[in-house]
Amino acid sequence: MEISASMVGDLRAKTGAGLVDCKNALKETNGNVEEAITILRKKGVASAAKKADRNAGQGVIECYIHSGSKVGVMVEVNCETDFVAKTDEFHALARDIAMHIAASSPVSVKREDVSADIIARERDIIKGQMANDPKMKNKPANIIDGIVDGKMDKVYTTLCLMEQPFVKNPDQSIKDLVTEKIAKMGENIVVRRFIRYQIGE
Repeated sequence: MEISASMVGDLRAKTGAGLVDCKNALKETNGNVEEAITILRKKGVASAAKKADRNAGQGVIECYIHSGSKVGVMVEVNCETDFVAKTDEFHALARDIAMHIAASSPVSVKREDVSADIIARERDIIKGQMANDPKMKNKPANIIDGIVDGKMDKVYTTLCLMEQPFVKNPDQSIKDLVTEKIAKMGENIVVRRFIRYQIGE
């Protein structure tokens, strides 16, 4: 199949990947756009993994005040160079993350940062729900613990910023969004920390 410039351009607009990568992905999939997107996403994840150990000592602190001035967020997003930190695209990413935090109220950046108290509380809630479920009555303790662990994975997608579905595109997590930008900008990007203020809290 002939891969036209417009097909490559459309794929680039959808994924943000380079022209050569888009063309190669379309060739590999014989013009199938959805399969090409999957290939590019896998490459992006691989590319991000290679950059994960690189020092991200530059970046920005982005602020977002929600309309009505009842919720405000400050977030630190790091990259490797001052050059990337000054780009409009990097600032837009930081602003999107700040806006997402305002809307979705995560408690931490990643699951390793969730406090032991919150984890214990959530596990107790799950166990309490299971204790009232007749189907769970005769299950052995190790099976119950496994089910609790599985349900906790779901809880982390509400608590942890990197695992939450992005408010602008719920099919994509914040981690996916950052990974996509790492592949596009060619630098390691890290969401370091945030603070969220809400009137009355």
